[in-house]
Amino acid sequence: MPTSRRQPAATGDPQTVAPDSFLSPWVQLRSASFHPFIYRRMVRSADDAARPGDVVNIYDKSGKFFGRGLYNPRSQIVLRVLTHADVPVDESFWRARLTTALDLRRRLDIQRVTDAYRLVHAEGDGLSGLIVERYADCLVFEIFSLGMFQRARALAGVLAELLGPPASLDRPMAASSQWRTVFRADAHIERAEGFRIEQLQDPKTKAQTTVTIREHGVRYRVDMAAGHKTGFFCDQRDNRLRFAGLCRDAVVLDLCCYTGGFGLCAAKLGGARDVTSVDLDEAAIAMAHENANLNQMRVSIVQADVFAYLRQMIANGRQYDAVVLDPPKLVGSREEFDEGLRKYLDLNTLAMRVVRPGGVLLTCSCSGLVWRDRFVETVHRAARRADRDAQMFDLTGAGPDHPIMLDCPESAYLKAVWLRVL
Repeated sequence: MPTSRRQPAATGDPQTVAPDSFLSPWVQLRSASFHPFIYRRMVRSADDAARPGDVVNIYDKSGKFFGRGLYNPRSQIVLRVLTHADVPVDESFWRARLTTALDLRRRLDIQRVTDAYRLVHAEGDGLSGLIVERYADCLVFEIFSLGMFQRARALAGVLAELLGPPASLDRPMAASSQWRTVFRADAHIERAEGFRIEQLQDPKTKAQTTVTIREHGVRYRVDMAAGHKTGFFCDQRDNRLRFAGLCRDAVVLDLCCYTGGFGLCAAKLGGARDVTSVDLDEAAIAMAHENANLNQMRVSIVQADVFAYLRQMIANGRQYDAVVLDPPKLVGSREEFDEGLRKYLDLNTLAMRVVRPGGVLLTCSCSGLVWRDRFVETVHRAARRADRDAQMFDLTGAGPDHPIMLDCPESAYLKAVWLRVL
């Protein structure tokens, strides 16, 4: 197969002639690792025939075949490596990857306790740039790359075929004849990658973006279009249940409650005596009220900034038997790292001070750039600042439907530190 002219990467490096053996479209690297992300600075040159979103052949600096991946020269992540094997990335490839992802979920038997779980975990399932959640009879695609955007409709069709008709926990047989599909992307991802998610949306589905799911017997309404991430935090499923088990007759505070998951579980499954859930997001608070009513549970739901709320509770001398702190991502980029870490420190210092001696604090971080050890260190510093001793009795993460590829440790983004505060 003939090669095409080379296109120098935007690095200022001298051009190097590509070997005649390169198959077009191609990209040659100046440095490489087995992490699925290849950044702009790691690229030496690219084929003129390589178009944004293409699957390209990747070669290392010596000209040896390195793999195949999705290419986008305008993104900081120029390449998302899909495979290091010399196999075609065709319809059979995508079908095989989705089949493998579904096989894990079926083995885990997650559908026995919930109809809301993650079907595709991006790099964790070898599909960098794509997350798919199942919510009852809906599939929510969260897209992070141009290449996945271009293939999203086709992948949705394959996934629906592999899943078969949707069934619910209430009705084991098909609850409806077909899956509803919602496509999502953050605005900054759309700008960085160069696509508009609106182009994928089906007008019929767009008008029906709320759904009721069930998890361990608790019912939740999910807004798949306007909610955070994909509308619900499936990753905390196991942690919600475990926290509830520590709340019998307890006075509970759920901070950054979003739509009320931890607090509602503490009340309905854990037998908590009193539950207060706090969040600043008006839409999330409205959904938390709806979820409490849906489960016929009495929960005190407060719209407030958690920093201000905690300072007020400290001033009032208020303390709680069990506190959960699950803030949104505070470190979204390396530039935000120091400021985000300070916020984690300040929040945890305040939270420590409202835990009754001998009580439990579950504190979480969903920032993938903050490693587990660094987060634990920050929590330890918070305990010292709060003049409290704290025993860590466990350190957990997301549920098993969020697998971690060992070449991409950031996919273990969720950290949940379990403490007894003394």
